[in-house]
Amino acid sequence: MSASHSNRPQAAPASAVAHRAAILAAIAVAFSFPVLASAQSSDATANPNAGTNTSTNAGTNTSTSTDSKLPAIKVQATSETLPGDLAPTFRGGQVARGADFGVLGQQKNIDVPFSMTTYTSKLIEDQQARTLADVLDNDPAVRTAYGFGNFSQVFVIRGFQLDGDDVSLNGLYGITPRQLVATDALERVDVFKGANAFLSGASPAGSAIGGGLNLQLKRADDKPLTRVTMDATGSGEIGEHIDIGRRFGSEDQFGIRVNQANHDGETSVDGEHRRDNTTAVSLDWRGEKLRLYGDFLYQRQRVDDGRPTVNVDGDFVPAPPAATYNYAQTWSFSSLEDTLGILRAEYDFAPGWTAYVTGGSRHTNEHGDYSSPTVADTGTTAYRLGVPHKEDATSAETGVRGHFTTGPVTHFVTAGASIVRINSQSAYTFSGTFDTSLYDTPQVAYPATTLAGGDLGDPQTVALTLMRSVSVSDTLGFLNDRVLFTVGARHQSIHSNSFDYTGAQTEAYNDSITTPLFGLVIKPWNNVSIFANRSEALAIGEQAPSTALNSGALLAPERSKQYEVGVKYDNQNYGASLAAFQIEKPSAYTNAADLFVADGNERHRGVEASIYGEPYKGVRLIAGATYINATLLDTAGGTTDGNRPIGVPSFLFNLGAEYDVPQVNGLTLTARWIHTGPQYLNTTNTLSIPSWDRFDLGTRYSTVLFGKPTTFRASVLNVANKSYWSSTIGGYLTQGAPRTLLLSMTTDF
Repeated sequence: MSASHSNRPQAAPASAVAHRAAILAAIAVAFSFPVLASAQSSDATANPNAGTNTSTNAGTNTSTSTDSKLPAIKVQATSETLPGDLAPTFRGGQVARGADFGVLGQQKNIDVPFSMTTYTSKLIEDQQARTLADVLDNDPAVRTAYGFGNFSQVFVIRGFQLDGDDVSLNGLYGITPRQLVATDALERVDVFKGANAFLSGASPAGSAIGGGLNLQLKRADDKPLTRVTMDATGSGEIGEHIDIGRRFGSEDQFGIRVNQANHDGETSVDGEHRRDNTTAVSLDWRGEKLRLYGDFLYQRQRVDDGRPTVNVDGDFVPAPPAATYNYAQTWSFSSLEDTLGILRAEYDFAPGWTAYVTGGSRHTNEHGDYSSPTVADTGTTAYRLGVPHKEDATSAETGVRGHFTTGPVTHFVTAGASIVRINSQSAYTFSGTFDTSLYDTPQVAYPATTLAGGDLGDPQTVALTLMRSVSVSDTLGFLNDRVLFTVGARHQSIHSNSFDYTGAQTEAYNDSITTPLFGLVIKPWNNVSIFANRSEALAIGEQAPSTALNSGALLAPERSKQYEVGVKYDNQNYGASLAAFQIEKPSAYTNAADLFVADGNERHRGVEASIYGEPYKGVRLIAGATYINATLLDTAGGTTDGNRPIGVPSFLFNLGAEYDVPQVNGLTLTARWIHTGPQYLNTTNTLSIPSWDRFDLGTRYSTVLFGKPTTFRASVLNVANKSYWSSTIGGYLTQGAPRTLLLSMTTDF
């Protein structure tokens, strides 16, 4: 590893302590109401699925008018998985059999006409996954890269880039930490594949085209939990994670879950240093009809001397440096701090009917100095970009879900409304360019500022976004719910105001659009479903560049259309899915009349196959493959018609397996193979990176140590220490991580 660097994380500032104190104070205030409610309520229940009414007779209305020509309408209490409940998992506990489907709530995967995979906290623990990228390494339809010029993680789902700004938390957009998310407080990671504007509304940054991510925070289980994990890496990072859960009250109606984690040290990239701190507190109160939840999260991350992305401005793609080599400048860094809270209430106002309201807010404080090299035919250069950035976001949703029957037809209806408001404040400084190299990087002194914008000490608003929507749906069930047909619509309004760095308003955008949904599920057998959907994704229109006659104009909202068909299998031990899809996304360009117009298209056609769970006792799989035929259509002048888009591999393949060694009780061996096909770096398809493969190996051993259940884990990622470019998404290069050794010990007290 490289020698020590001058720019190292310092002790946590007083603001961090203040934030944690504010969280604890908010907890006390938010949950004073449930305490009073409990004192006055005599109908609290200890049922862990409180609010899930399984009585098939309750609320059944058998009286009908004898002279009515309308079919009998029967309100029926059916078993519904509520947002507070977790879907069961396949055997092995790594993948869940259900997920949070936005406005439809928690549903079994086999009952909905969409593609979703949900990874659990057990998988996160067993694989020692520290970031969302580590979790999504398991998915054959997803790949990860860095954001443009910084160290944020972006995700490529079905060939389309999903930004961190568009990851939802507990079903709410705008609340998630926007660049990096630690996994210590996560219970589930829902990976939705496909267009989802109806289910969740339009995403704030408009990148949820090929799919979306929803994160579910941990809450108290019925069983007491005190879990301590100590971890380390071969490069010197060390960390700890404490996870405590308890339930209180005469009938366990009160729950609290606390997660505290810290990690610090040099990564497997030479000289790259990362430090993170996570504090999460979740509280809940559950009665017979009323349930209340509160989630509070503080996260602070810092990256020093982080290996950056690489820009290419020439006629060749440079060879990747050695796997561990770092071409960053030692003064580069990124400091990220997020404080957020979410409250939720659910009330069963009638048998089979639930109303809910939820809301949250987030404050983000970021600062960084970044420097990404640009490789050109004449040499390699870089410059410094300094960006202080703050965000204040609020998000809320309310709605109702319920069941009733009309004659032989069942109905599951939903109605909801949502609002997201994000105030982004930024400033910037630029330096002049300096010479550098990817292979023998000179360290230059901190470059002087040559250009600046905004108030660096107090960044002002540069973008103000307000998104509001209303939605309705009805899932009609025929033949004892063997056939389920879903029809729905969401009306979305998008308001976006932009300001320059002097505070002058440069754009006032106000538009609205309605996105429909049609879905069909046919269940010929209880454990098999055939599904189809026609859905849409929605994004704010692109802005015309300064070279166009309509410079600065924002185009109408972009409506991406998806058609998908597939089949799912679920026998509780393991599951499998096969889906074929087509997504068409509008693309914009400046036409022959020098007007910026949305007349082009990008079409992705593909097939996905996956298997997960335990098909044989002691053998667990998470495996699958994705084929994508991506094409540019109706491009400017037709010059790139038929070419592949940037950053979209044609074939992706994952094979992850676990094997419980029968001769040694508690010993498990793990292995994973990740393959990604070639990717183009430009739309003319003259620059590309080759396909790459990564192999991971690991083991864990579960035993009882001094009377306490204890698990030891060891994993090696990128066993061969292969050097490769992993992604070209965004039109720049992201290098794959080098060989990394992970070690941990978890003990339950």
